[in-house]
Amino acid sequence: METVQIGRDGLRASRLAFGCWRIPGTWTPSEVTRDAEAAGRAAVLAAVEAGYTLFDHADIYCIGEAERIFGQVLRENPGLRDRIVIATKCGIRRADDPAGAPYRYDFSPAHIVRSCEDSLRRLGVETVDVYVLHRPDFLMDPAEVAGAFESLRTSGKVREFGVSNFASSQVTALQRACPMPLVVNQVEISLAHLSPFGDGTLDQCLAEGIVPMAWSPLAGGQLGDGPRRLLASQQGYRTDAINAALDVMARERGVTRAAVALAWLLRHPARIVPIVGSTNPERIREAARAEALTMSREDWYRLLAVARDQPLP
Repeated sequence: METVQIGRDGLRASRLAFGCWRIPGTWTPSEVTRDAEAAGRAAVLAAVEAGYTLFDHADIYCIGEAERIFGQVLRENPGLRDRIVIATKCGIRRADDPAGAPYRYDFSPAHIVRSCEDSLRRLGVETVDVYVLHRPDFLMDPAEVAGAFESLRTSGKVREFGVSNFASSQVTALQRACPMPLVVNQVEISLAHLSPFGDGTLDQCLAEGIVPMAWSPLAGGQLGDGPRRLLASQQGYRTDAINAALDVMARERGVTRAAVALAWLLRHPARIVPIVGSTNPERIREAARAEALTMSREDWYRLLAVARDQPLP
C-alpha cells in the first residue's frame, strides 16, 4: 500500500489506517469475551496482511481493552511492532477514572503523562509513534500541554504528537506553544460530513503539513455495505442519493461503494488518511482496494455535488 509521511523525521504509514476501537467487540470491559478477543485479534492481522501499517487507538476505547488486546497481538507476533505505526489518544476522563474525576476533557500535564504511560503498559511497547489529544479541552493551557509533550518526547515515550477534533484556530493556539510540530488532526470527514472542506481544517493541513486522519469516513457505515451506525452529526442526513451515485461508480470499477467513498477522500491533496473501523476481514481487505482506485476530477466533483444536494456554484 502507498504510504504517507507523518511529521518531519521519516515516519511513514499506510494511506489507510485501521481503527481499533471495535476490536473488543463492546464498549464495556466486563462484557469482553474470549470469542470477541479472538475476532479482534484476527481483524488486526487481516489489516496487517492487507497492507495497513497505521493502527489507531485511544485510551477510552473499551476503557483500555482495545489497547490491551492489540498488545496481545504484538506479543504473539514477534517483529510486528517494527513494521507498524501506533497512534493512540488521551484526554477524555470517565467517572470511574482512577483520579476520581467526572466525565470531562482533561489536558492537564499530569493526566497527559499518566495516560500515555498507561497506554504504553497496555500496548506492551516502549514508544507510541503518534500521541493525540482526543477532543478539545476548553481549559487547555497550551504552554502546559507543550511541557507535557516535551517530557514525553525527551523520555522516548512518544515520537510525534497530534490532535483530534480540533478547529484550525485551536491547532494554531497549541502549535504556537509547542516546540515540536503537530503532525495529525483527526476529524470527521466523509461524503456525509463535508465541513472540513470549507471550515479551514483541510486548508491548514495543506499549509502546515499536518496529516488529516478521517474518522467515520463511511458515515458510521451509512456509505458502506455493513451495519449502519447513525452519528449525532448525521441525524436526519439522507445518504440515499450519495449511495446511488457511489453504486454507479462501484459497478464501473468492480468494487464496493465503500471503496469508492474512501477513494474520494484519498483524492484530496491534503493526503487524507481514512480510518477504517470494520472488524470484518473481508471488508478490511475490500476497503484497502480504495488505495489503487483512480478518481478523476470530474468524478470527484460529481460526488461532491450529490453530497451537497445542490449544483456547484
